Amino acid sequence: MGLNIGIIGCGYVGTAVARRWREDGHSITATTTRSDRREELEQVAQQVVVLQGNDSEALASMVQNQDVILLSIAPHRGGNYQETYLETAKTLVPVLQQSLRVQQVIYTSSSSVYGDHQGAYVDETTPVKPGNQNGIILAQTEEVLLGAQSDRLKVCILRLAGIYGPERELLKIFSRVAGTTRPGTGEYWSNWVHLEDIVEAIAWVCRQRCQGIYNVVNDVPLPMRELLARLCEIHNLAPISWDPSAPLERPYHARISNQTLKNAGFQFRYPETLL
Repeated sequence: MGLNIGIIGCGYVGTAVARRWREDGHSITATTTRSDRREELEQVAQQVVVLQGNDSEALASMVQNQDVILLSIAPHRGGNYQETYLETAKTLVPVLQQSLRVQQVIYTSSSSVYGDHQGAYVDETTPVKPGNQNGIILAQTEEVLLGAQSDRLKVCILRLAGIYGPERELLKIFSRVAGTTRPGTGEYWSNWVHLEDIVEAIAWVCRQRCQGIYNVVNDVPLPMRELLARLCEIHNLAPISWDPSAPLERPYHARISNQTLKNAGFQFRYPETLL
């Protein structure tokens, strides 16, 4: 039987999930902050609502008939993290606590909350130590949402690695740096996950009624130097040089384990990064 699912924030990930869930027979209400996206979202959702994340009245109206809420928000280019993430979460939590229908909230967070672990492996039990203000806000947003958990309401946090996929291929992301000199040695780890695996993971944790925190990242972290060298070689691009004398500040550096999600029964379609 289909669920009523509200998706707050229908960008790259949210739109793909809406399309998948609608194909599965669920009834989708999508929200956006931009009225010019209404027509586009009507292709993947039965209902589209234009609202701001700090509008508790509009959120309450949207949430009241939903079984599941997916919070998949992202700031506009140059946007404000505090406003986008934390204020939305703080507005949403009281609304959820008053709703008698919502059974689960799924939130797409970021693996950047782990911070700098000198390239060591981290998992969901590793304490977060975000390395910049945006990371701190993302970690605070997780805490606010987890505070809403109750016997009735399950809260599931998915910490996503770097996202790539259709229209966001690694070649498209990195082609502009071909032939340039990058700061540092490139010997820092990069963690990636394909859009399709994110969509499947969200659908899976919804079906399984999961709660708690899960990393969504593929099996094989790659040193950035190796990833870019292989990408340039495969696509016949000018090689990249590195300048160890140029300081490189990285607010996060870790290899992220996906074992918790796999132990729970999830299978990745793209365990290795597609170059």
